[in-house]
Amino acid sequence: MSHLAVSEWGRVEVRDQPREGSFTRPQANALIAAARAHPLGGNEGTNALRDHFRHLTAGQMVGVIAAPGCSLEIFPKIDRLDTASFDGRRTVRERLVRMLDVALGLDIGDGAASAMARQAEGLLDILIRLFADKLLTQARRGLPRAYLQYEDNLPALRGRLNVVRQFTAHAVRPDRLACRFDALSSDIPLLQIMKACVLALRRHARAADTGRKLDELRFALADIADVSVAALPWHAIRIDRTNRRWEALVGFARLFLKRDWQATHHDPSAVQGITLLFPMNDLFEAYIAVLMRRSLRPAGFTVETQGGRLFCLIEESDEGRQRFQTRPDIIVRDRQGNEPIAIVDTKWKRLSPAIEDAKHGVSQADVYQMMAYGHLYGCPDLLLLYPHHADLDPRPFATDYLIRGSSARLHLRSLDLAQQELGILADLANIFGGWQAQRPIVSG
Repeated sequence: MSHLAVSEWGRVEVRDQPREGSFTRPQANALIAAARAHPLGGNEGTNALRDHFRHLTAGQMVGVIAAPGCSLEIFPKIDRLDTASFDGRRTVRERLVRMLDVALGLDIGDGAASAMARQAEGLLDILIRLFADKLLTQARRGLPRAYLQYEDNLPALRGRLNVVRQFTAHAVRPDRLACRFDALSSDIPLLQIMKACVLALRRHARAADTGRKLDELRFALADIADVSVAALPWHAIRIDRTNRRWEALVGFARLFLKRDWQATHHDPSAVQGITLLFPMNDLFEAYIAVLMRRSLRPAGFTVETQGGRLFCLIEESDEGRQRFQTRPDIIVRDRQGNEPIAIVDTKWKRLSPAIEDAKHGVSQADVYQMMAYGHLYGCPDLLLLYPHHADLDPRPFATDYLIRGSSARLHLRSLDLAQQELGILADLANIFGGWQAQRPIVSG
């Protein structure tokens, strides 16, 4: 099987004959077909992969595109982390796993992510192995159970008598009682989803050790009903204090089985691969939002994502319908959770050094959008947040602007994603700490 790795916007050669570091034309066609089939692939799959005949170009997605006999792993383009070498790929893969862990709440932990990334496994193999390890640990501690309602014909009364059925179907059978009763069972929606995930992943696990763990899980879940992926009861899952330890596993199952992130390609004669893709804009936003909550929680601030939802315009009519709803990426509210003190928009783009562009490569449309947010929400501080890269000054990028005719300010900042979460948390705290020093925030 041909497995190659490339950074987003990177290219992979396509050759007529098999050669190391490239795909053949049939393999390239299969990968393009997989990208087209993915729900996030966009028009003809070009959001994920573009075909230039002699080479393929990755889009602004990260993850794995899998097809029969080949797969392409796409890494985020994080400066100072080079994907050309094995060590570089391992480090970038570790950072990607950590970003997915933080953004999706997979509860992997630094140690597990680092240990997995040090091995010569692809992203899909790492995620399958992490899921198998976590599920096996929880299964050995005991499967959750719940009271379910059953109906059965019994020689003695159990629970309540189903009067209608008793005097119709069993009218001439006094030895048989139609009973309705509740009983503790592990055949619950949560475990039905876990079993479906185990069965789906067993077909794609390449490592022998991972396959053995999934086989053990199949045996442990043997009494759970088989439910097709399309009919899984996601709406029936209830996470409470009794099954809180399974919450991260539900996140893993959603990652593998829900169509938000993945696509499965089925052939009548053979089971094909799983393709996992994550838009970097969305992943960067979710990652920063979680870290921002952690960073600002000690100060008493609340962080709201995709909220606000105020409308820009109101029709001049009797109905007065509102139009053009806004949803800022992140709104930071005061200690009472009411007034917005900052609106943050994350941008997975490259800032330009001042020597190249006095505007630092910031899009005029992005500036207009932030000014509209500031006016609509009455927010004093607006932040455009970008990933740091090597062409900028080694220190975090920081530029501030006053908005004409207003007391609001627009801030440009960069974050170095090559560092660990503790460093990013400190950088976020410094950003907001500096604003508080310049503009004291009065709240109850």
